[in-house]
Amino acid sequence: MTTGVDLRRGGRTRTLRTAARCLAIAATLLSLPAWAGPPYITDDPEPTDTGHYEIYFFGEGASSRDGRDGSAGIDFNYGAAPNLQLTATLPIAWNAPAAGNGATGLGNIELAAKYQFLHQQASGVDAAIFPRVFLPAGSSAVGESHASLLLPLWLQRTSGAWTIFGGGGCEIHRGGDSQDFCMLGAAFTYQVNERFQIGSEVYHQTADTRGGDASTDFDVGATYDLNAHFHLMASAGPGLQNRDRTDRVVWYAALLWTR
Repeated sequence: MTTGVDLRRGGRTRTLRTAARCLAIAATLLSLPAWAGPPYITDDPEPTDTGHYEIYFFGEGASSRDGRDGSAGIDFNYGAAPNLQLTATLPIAWNAPAAGNGATGLGNIELAAKYQFLHQQASGVDAAIFPRVFLPAGSSAVGESHASLLLPLWLQRTSGAWTIFGGGGCEIHRGGDSQDFCMLGAAFTYQVNERFQIGSEVYHQTADTRGGDASTDFDVGATYDLNAHFHLMASAGPGLQNRDRTDRVVWYAALLWTR
């Protein structure tokens, strides 16, 4: 690890003291929870610890020339077994079109299972599959009126205070004007200190409707640990590709409760 300190300066006693400080800092950073996934669209391969759970009270949204839409709700993760996380997401979705009336209602409920099959300690990288089933929404005005299935693969590597993660997959749709699409994302985070983490991501998705457009988004995010159980997180950024027809701005914010 590069410390920016000349360990040769000040004699042997100062060298040992400085080295001890560096080792203590490194040990502290390595022992911190490495939050990945939310607040980013790109997910990570690490499941919730066995017997523990995470509850995200979240809000998210996007805007385009056609208006604004988003959702708010609860995202529940439970460590059901070693290397296995079960997930359920209950969103209340809304939209506010540039012309016409808006709508609010039950969005597409998500049920998922994350299984980690590679670990960095043994293979040099963490890897997991995280299939998600999206149930039909309460109204086609706020979500898809049919079920869909997302099949992604996520990878991650951590080195000191840095974590890099990414991957992608495809979502299978059968209904309405929707069509199958694929997505790809890459993100990094940096643990600034024992409570504060920053990061950024680039995320690409092919067109998800017939005659639609592909989109690419960029955002920056941060996570702040209020204490051992409550954590604040948020991200926001601009659309980069076809932004007038897809996303001009995307954002996410959540209060995370871990137990």
